[in-house]
Amino acid sequence: MAVDVSTEAVIERPRTQVAAFAGDPSNAPQWYANIDRIEWRTEPPLRVGSRMEFVARFLGRQLVYTYEVIEYTPGERLVMRTAEGPFPMQTTYTWADDGPDRTRMILRNTGTPSGFGKVAAPLMEAAMRRANRADLARLRALLEA
Repeated sequence: MAVDVSTEAVIERPRTQVAAFAGDPSNAPQWYANIDRIEWRTEPPLRVGSRMEFVARFLGRQLVYTYEVIEYTPGERLVMRTAEGPFPMQTTYTWADDGPDRTRMILRNTGTPSGFGKVAAPLMEAAMRRANRADLARLRALLEA
């Protein structure tokens, strides 16, 4: 069973500001509750081919996975997929203007779990949806403060 979770938020800040902050993996621990830290595996700045290791907690377990940037249009779209790790995943951020100095950000996670993950996919999808909503709310609070 494939997992496909899409969550969006409107943030009262210009798109360039939202995209610059949310699209910088170094900022992820500030707004993702489950991400403890990231380590760059390639030198910044972010570009297609960049690789970062994320250390996270999810459903009571520590996960370490490496994302690789496969598409990047600054200020508009960022697509990363896991190059290694326990659950093949693709994460897409899109940013669009939603009025003057307002940004609509969409966070989408897709993947196809294997092994035990296939059985747990509905639970994982629900947990991801809750976490993504909370993370986007945290991002909005940080940027609008």
